[in-house]
Amino acid sequence: MRIALTGASGIVGGFVLRAAQMAGHQVTRLDRSTGFHLGDAPDLGGHEALVHCAFAHAPGRYRGGEGDDPQTFLRLNGDGTRRLFDAAVRDGVGRVVFLSSRAVHDGHPPGMVLPDDLPARPANLYGRVKAEAETHLASLPVKGTAIRATGVYGVAGKWRGLFGDYLAGRPIPPRVATEVHGDDLAAAILLLLADPNPPAQVNCGDLILDRHDLLAEVRALTGCPHPLPVRADPTPLRIQRCDRLRTLGWQPGSVGKLRAVLPDLVP
Repeated sequence: MRIALTGASGIVGGFVLRAAQMAGHQVTRLDRSTGFHLGDAPDLGGHEALVHCAFAHAPGRYRGGEGDDPQTFLRLNGDGTRRLFDAAVRDGVGRVVFLSSRAVHDGHPPGMVLPDDLPARPANLYGRVKAEAETHLASLPVKGTAIRATGVYGVAGKWRGLFGDYLAGRPIPPRVATEVHGDDLAAAILLLLADPNPPAQVNCGDLILDRHDLLAEVRALTGCPHPLPVRADPTPLRIQRCDRLRTLGWQPGSVGKLRAVLPDLVP
């Protein structure tokens, strides 16, 4: 399959690029290294699929990623994404996978279980931009899927500050969150591209990860003597169900994958 991939030099895009190439797909990179910028409507002729991972945001921030310039954030990520999807339709691209976010559900009550087909209810600009892009994609005559991903780990920068604080003996505030490895997210995207009748939206999450448990693994690797943070209250977490991906055969790595990659992530 010939795939156009935006954000190929980014975190998620990098995982998708490697997975797609290893699977034998021909990938056209659409990122700054090839002159692509959000807002462009590139020539996508000859491509069978578009995977849209590019996103413009303040460094290290997604929620709140607009910083002090919400209008530019909206123009690039909102108008730019719609323009890109319209270009895919214009050029006869058969399918689109859009990297959305579980942030589209931030307006739902704390502690709620999130099924795949739950309507979006964003509570911030980040979630709103993603939700509006999902709606536009669903309105187009193309096989499109929004993949609502949770936090992504697997790159060295993800927990660098947290691990550094723990190893230095600085106090660690409690926190629990949901995570998925970038390789597992990329595998889910490839499954969606191969599905002859892909769903309009799917959830993608794996681990419920408390800092206490994560740093316990770091302590086991390093022998660090510092105390672990107390466990956070998991009750407010909104937990994604990923039934649609699992029906397609998706099997994330869970704790085993976390333990396998941690030695490469700990400084």
